[in-house]
Amino acid sequence: MPDIANRLSVFTESVIREMTRVANKYGAINLSQGFPDADPPPEVLAAGKRAMAQGPHQYAITWGAPRFRQALINKQRRWMGLDLDPEIHVVVTCGSTEAMMTAMMTACNPGDKVIIFSPYYENYGADTILSGAEPIYVPLHPPDFGFDEDELRAAFMQKPKAIVLCNPSNPSGKVFSLEELTIIADLAKEFDTFVITDEVYEHIVYPPHQHHYIASLPDMFERTISCSSLSKTYNMTGWRLGYVIASKTTIAGARKVHDFLTVGAAAPLQEAAVTALKLPLSYYESLTADYTRKRDLFLGYLDEAGLTYTKPQGAYYVMVDCAEFGVTDDNQFCRWMAKEVGVAAVPGSSFFHEPVNHLIRLHFSRNEEILAETGQRLKKLKSLV
Repeated sequence: MPDIANRLSVFTESVIREMTRVANKYGAINLSQGFPDADPPPEVLAAGKRAMAQGPHQYAITWGAPRFRQALINKQRRWMGLDLDPEIHVVVTCGSTEAMMTAMMTACNPGDKVIIFSPYYENYGADTILSGAEPIYVPLHPPDFGFDEDELRAAFMQKPKAIVLCNPSNPSGKVFSLEELTIIADLAKEFDTFVITDEVYEHIVYPPHQHHYIASLPDMFERTISCSSLSKTYNMTGWRLGYVIASKTTIAGARKVHDFLTVGAAAPLQEAAVTALKLPLSYYESLTADYTRKRDLFLGYLDEAGLTYTKPQGAYYVMVDCAEFGVTDDNQFCRWMAKEVGVAAVPGSSFFHEPVNHLIRLHFSRNEEILAETGQRLKKLKSLV
């Protein structure tokens, strides 16, 4: 039997999905895989029923159904402040996972270099390697997860083709300030580099922090490939509806990549999701208020359990420091915690390029009853270690 591709030996399967299996094995509360347990808004579910009954049921236009693209661009014009055209500036993908892969393969040739901030969502390293590119890791320094400008400049001096920017950040919950984004943008312009953004948590940002789109900064639209999805904003991670927004030239290339990766996203789901994209501003205000309440509630439980953490500025993850428990193997600790405490987390080492083995990631996109039960279980942690 011939050997499989060598590049597959460089990274492992998803640790996040693996920890979901561990949670299921021990009946633990799953705070590892970050999907919400709420349903999409009722009017969106009603639109889904209509679409399943009435169609469309055949292929949509490869790069996105016209009604979906128009609704998406109408929404993003408002938030991004850009003059976007649904015919030339967007391609609809099968979730943001495909959007990021499409962006990477559009921007990079084999042998190119790509800057990735560490900690990072596990897909970014794999996307880079599968594209034949080489990752350059730049640390975000705990506890506030800011970057050192000199370290970032040193990485840019290696002439990367792209930098990946997750904002708000998974796993750290960091929201990059306008000052930080300006530094990144200036370096990208100086060294002629693409910025590939993952902005799936763009509407989950906690005051007083604000989300700024780097594509909207001066002279940045032409070199930014903005990726996002409907998954987290509308509680529809299983619908797999994502998108790439970029310049006309970049999108022309991205449409080629997307066509041969997946052909197209599900036509009836695109039709139903038009209703989500037309929701009023009050929906997003309610989303922020709901997640702010859950964050504050969950952090209160962590305080009661005597745990040390970094307060998230956005997204719905929190990094907990387990150094006080003498943890040197976070993978083993997370498996023990799922079995003995009944709470499943993700070992922080799966997000870091550096040898960081004392952090774990928990998510709080669960209902308040489950978060309360989690809090009760975590109170036992110190007595069990």
